[in-house]
Amino acid sequence: MMNIAKEHKVNEQIRVRQIRLIGAEGEQVGIIDTRDAMNMAREAGMDLVMVSPQAVPPVCRLLDYGRFRYEQQQNEKENRKRARAQEVKAIKFRVKIDDHDFNTKTGHVRRFLEEGHKVKVTIMFRGRERTHPELGERILVRVAESLADIGAPEGTPSMMGMDMNMIMTPRAEKPAKKDRAAEDAPSAPDTSAPVAAEPAPSEAVANANA
Repeated sequence: MMNIAKEHKVNEQIRVRQIRLIGAEGEQVGIIDTRDAMNMAREAGMDLVMVSPQAVPPVCRLLDYGRFRYEQQQNEKENRKRARAQEVKAIKFRVKIDDHDFNTKTGHVRRFLEEGHKVKVTIMFRGRERTHPELGERILVRVAESLADIGAPEGTPSMMGMDMNMIMTPRAEKPAKKDRAAEDAPSAPDTSAPVAAEPAPSEAVANANA
């Protein structure tokens, strides 16, 4: 789609005598008087929009400007949303965190993952706590296990200064589960004709001597 800035001139704002016109389907109409292009726009129920004011003559296009602006605003909104989703959020835990704070902070991580963000989970060590990195690793494992349904660690935890960090990444959507009812249903009975059993050896001899 052709990008049209908000400040571009539309309809009666276009004051030049001639323009190079592009039709509603992107076809090249050619150089025509602006007045004629304006009439064409009215007859088609569309707008005349200057898309390249620096060209000689300026380039204009026939389009539904209101609809275009709406679609452009929706695209901009989606791009902003996508950009926000690519942000890395950060949540910090203490080594001696209690269960209430752990659940609260883990809930924040979950919310960020649900929104599509990556989350940096940081364990902050104080003083001699740094000599026991296993305490931080234990908390990170607990976080990862609590959020296993929606996220997964990106690599292994790493130390940086007095902090231990782990990046949690949102999981891709889970594949649809198979129909367990169909799997557990009993197999259909064998409706084919029964095969006659062969007589036992003694029965075969008796029949032969009869």
